[in-house]
Amino acid sequence: MLNFDEARFLGIQAGAVALAGPIDAFIRERLDAGAANVFFLGSGGAGILMQPAVRLLQTRSTFPTFHEMPAELVETGSVHLGPGSIVVIPSLSGTTAESIRVLEYAQERGATVLTLTGHADTPLAERADRNLTTFAADDTSSETFTVQSLLIALSIMRARGEFDDYDAVLAQLATLPDALLGVKRSFEPRAAELARVIAGSDYHVITGAGASWPEAFYYGMCILEEMQWIRTRPVHASDFFHGTLELLEPGVSVIALKGEDAGRALVERVEAFVPRITDTLQVIDTADFELLGFTPEVRALLAPALLATALERVSAHLEVLRDHPLTTRRYYRQLQY
Repeated sequence: MLNFDEARFLGIQAGAVALAGPIDAFIRERLDAGAANVFFLGSGGAGILMQPAVRLLQTRSTFPTFHEMPAELVETGSVHLGPGSIVVIPSLSGTTAESIRVLEYAQERGATVLTLTGHADTPLAERADRNLTTFAADDTSSETFTVQSLLIALSIMRARGEFDDYDAVLAQLATLPDALLGVKRSFEPRAAELARVIAGSDYHVITGAGASWPEAFYYGMCILEEMQWIRTRPVHASDFFHGTLELLEPGVSVIALKGEDAGRALVERVEAFVPRITDTLQVIDTADFELLGFTPEVRALLAPALLATALERVSAHLEVLRDHPLTTRRYYRQLQY
């Protein structure tokens, strides 16, 4: 595979799965202490990657679950944030300014803060009430944060008697690193083709629904826009027919991400409509990925990680095709703002 270190990838993903025990111990400790709610407070892409776990809790658990923009929460406050709150803050670098400020803000209000970081010797790791660090990098963090947040959600549900298959899911997750590597290998030819399509247009609409939507949002904003400077319109498949469809013309590029949960039907609605206007439609469907030993329920839960691991291969080809390294920035962390 192009510019890819298999051993490094497997080690990083195994590190995320290995956090199941520490995450479960922390969640049980806080729930036993009377925790009243959980806040997921990630900035930028790290926050987006928490959304599938947030949605899982909001739809399948009665435990109050909040997902807020850290910078906005500090400005507006929340009557729900207080001594009974569990606050989860993910940050790959451990140095994100908005996340450091919301950590301080949450602790000032008595909340207990768990940080998920890619580096231990960082402000977010050192100032948290509890930190869990597993090394990752930009090209591997989508999967690791997806797994960590899923483990948090499942642990909460298990402790509250809302999820009976926790141990079975963990057994499947133990094989996830190898399964993700298999997805990458099988997707490599398609990734090269898709990279050529993306490089051939300066504007894209990217969509998804259910567990696939956060990855569509993330890939559009954090990869195509931030890392490749390509104008992109991420839109939820539910909203596609409330505005964005009017931007379709022959030749307009649309990328649709399909998972295996109930949101799949919403993406299929877009998929059926787009070819009536433009023939530049690319669909990535997790149902096409071979995952031996994974149940349909777990496949649906893992859709964001599956899509992320396939799209990383697209990114690897895209930066070569466009002669634009993914690490190049003009403004992000380059200027004071």
